[in-house]
Amino acid sequence: MSDQSIQALWYVGAGCAELRPESVPEPAPAEVQVRALFGAISRGTERLVFNGRVPPSQYQSMRAPHMAGTFPYPAKYGYATVGRVEQGPPDLQDQIVFALHPHQSVFTVAATCVLPVPKQVPPARAVLAANMETALNAVWDGAPGPADRIAVVGGGVVGLLVARLCARLPGSEVTVVDIVASRAEIAQALGAGFTAPAAAPTDCDLVFHASGASAGLATALRIAGEEATIVELSWYGAADVAAPLGEAFHSRRLRLVSSQVGQVAPSHRVRWTRARRLAAALDLLADPVLDGLLAPAVPFKSLPERLGAILESQTDARCPLIRYPAARPG
Repeated sequence: MSDQSIQALWYVGAGCAELRPESVPEPAPAEVQVRALFGAISRGTERLVFNGRVPPSQYQSMRAPHMAGTFPYPAKYGYATVGRVEQGPPDLQDQIVFALHPHQSVFTVAATCVLPVPKQVPPARAVLAANMETALNAVWDGAPGPADRIAVVGGGVVGLLVARLCARLPGSEVTVVDIVASRAEIAQALGAGFTAPAAAPTDCDLVFHASGASAGLATALRIAGEEATIVELSWYGAADVAAPLGEAFHSRRLRLVSSQVGQVAPSHRVRWTRARRLAAALDLLADPVLDGLLAPAVPFKSLPERLGAILESQTDARCPLIRYPAARPG
């Protein structure tokens, strides 16, 4: 399909992005053509791409599904799109689906690359599926239990989703720790407490770190209880990170582990595929309180000029939402 109205967002230089026309092939029998309705921007990862801070050693592992171009630039990047199937197998025709696809108004992919959005999940909320998948994997890595004292350092979208999942455990005591006081309202709506780092609860059974800052990692290490686990969710790109592994790190026998969504957590890897994990993440979005994690939608055509401000925001914890022309107003 050759149509000048079909466009994709490309990162083309440090701090610079633009919409480019795309030529989309007609779908083969085992493919679908999707017209995008909503998309989501990952502030943490896409900020690194926008600023050219993806380390050369990670160029290959950082490639997103259906990405075009190369790092550092130009790169068609992104991984959260919800749209309607316009052409494809009968069982998918007209279905609302989620795809791990860059920001693009129309695209063709294998039918196995899309997942139907559950009826009880509105299309706009469904863009959180990639973030929820990351949060679910992190919870599997941390293995919290009922009545655990759990801290989540960093109240961005992923951190807040981790807090929501943990807060649903019977008797759990979950606290979001963040320097931005305005995030307290969202955390509390999700069933978690909130505090500034200086007042964070200590002797925690489990700590998740998702602030993306070395100061946050220091807080996570400080508040973990003896022989507790700290799950590191932040990805720092090419930045050097100071990890304070002196003081009581060894005497308290703390365990610092990484969590990354590229592979299913070891605890579930034998039985779970990535597709099953993503489907579970979509099911977990049938939770109306999660609408509070969505920022007001930005029109796709306005994205290049507004992207810098969106990615550099340090106060808004909500997920930046993209509205494509095919989406209904409201």
